[in-house]
Amino acid sequence: MTNPQQLLSLLHLASPALPIGGFSYSQGLESAIDSGIVVDADTARDWIRENLLHVQAHAELPLWLLLHRAWRKRDVEALRRWNHWFLTSRESAELRLETEQMGWSLAKLIGQMQWGDDALQEALSALSALSPVCLPTAFAAACVALDVEEKDGLAAYCFTWAENQVAAAIKAVPLGQVAGQRILGDMHRCVLEAVEEATRRADADPPELSTFSPMLGLLSARHETQYSRLFRS
Repeated sequence: MTNPQQLLSLLHLASPALPIGGFSYSQGLESAIDSGIVVDADTARDWIRENLLHVQAHAELPLWLLLHRAWRKRDVEALRRWNHWFLTSRESAELRLETEQMGWSLAKLIGQMQWGDDALQEALSALSALSPVCLPTAFAAACVALDVEEKDGLAAYCFTWAENQVAAAIKAVPLGQVAGQRILGDMHRCVLEAVEEATRRADADPPELSTFSPMLGLLSARHETQYSRLFRS
């Protein structure tokens, strides 16, 4: 990336200060801690890395690329199709609620900040009127509205996810701040690998999307009735 304006836009979108509520969720990590799967910095690092490379990179991230490309073309039918696909792929009530709430918050912010042209704003409004807008759909829309290229935007999306996971581990394991920063530093290489794998899957004909992650699904469902919780997922 060489455009300072695009860099500033990405920093804005990836900032923890973005008011979409990401800090409220752990995406099954808190349940993994309760189950004894994640107990220290090493197991937290393994959980985050495996989730990024073998869950996110196989479905959500290539889907994000497909959504970004559809936003570029203002292809409302493709946006509707992929948004619906992602919503129906959520394996627990918490995971669906999370993407719906964060997607709604970001879609609302896009309108309030007047990001993008009239065509993008109208397409987002039309999509919102038909069904909940998931987070990947809204984040891809924001990147297109701010003229951020797909791989740059996807890297920011991955890093934001990893940062939220690290923040959740620091609170719930618990871990020290330095341990958390070491994990986040290790995620730099993993983010690049995940972006490349997601690109390969999105470019395939048809796209290679796989949501097979039974452990994550079970842990997420268990979290709904977990005795003590800090997070909403």
